[in-house]
Amino acid sequence: MFKHILVPTDGSELSQETVRRAVAFAREAGARITAFYAKPEYPVTYYGEGALIDPTTPEKFAELAEQQAQQVLSFVEQVCAEAGVDCGKLALTSDVPYEAIIEAADRSGCDLIFMASHGRRGISGLLLGSETNKVLTHSKIPVLVYR
Repeated sequence: MFKHILVPTDGSELSQETVRRAVAFAREAGARITAFYAKPEYPVTYYGEGALIDPTTPEKFAELAEQQAQQVLSFVEQVCAEAGVDCGKLALTSDVPYEAIIEAADRSGCDLIFMASHGRRGISGLLLGSETNKVLTHSKIPVLVYR
């Protein structure tokens, strides 16, 4: 049924468990995986008089974000290799992760997004929402939520 699965990850323990389950699912389905990481944008800060200035340049910030992305995505690549599942990697820069996830799935031609639910409940869930909920709300591609 599903042949190309996008697996967004942030490197957290919950994300790593979701990666393991997504890889097992892909193996059973005969699907391939595209691992995805949303790199943060360079933070633009406006400084007033006497404010401390961050010495990190946009180029250095981008370099560090790319290193982190590759580290996180290499975990997915390793789990896929151990399971014999074909794996590609993609990292896009965005401060709006749910939009980046949907864009990555579209760009990669995925037919399923397999992602974790971070399980916010109560008032924080109502106020903050979650990236998973936003993907569910806005994606035209099916989303499988692993809890």
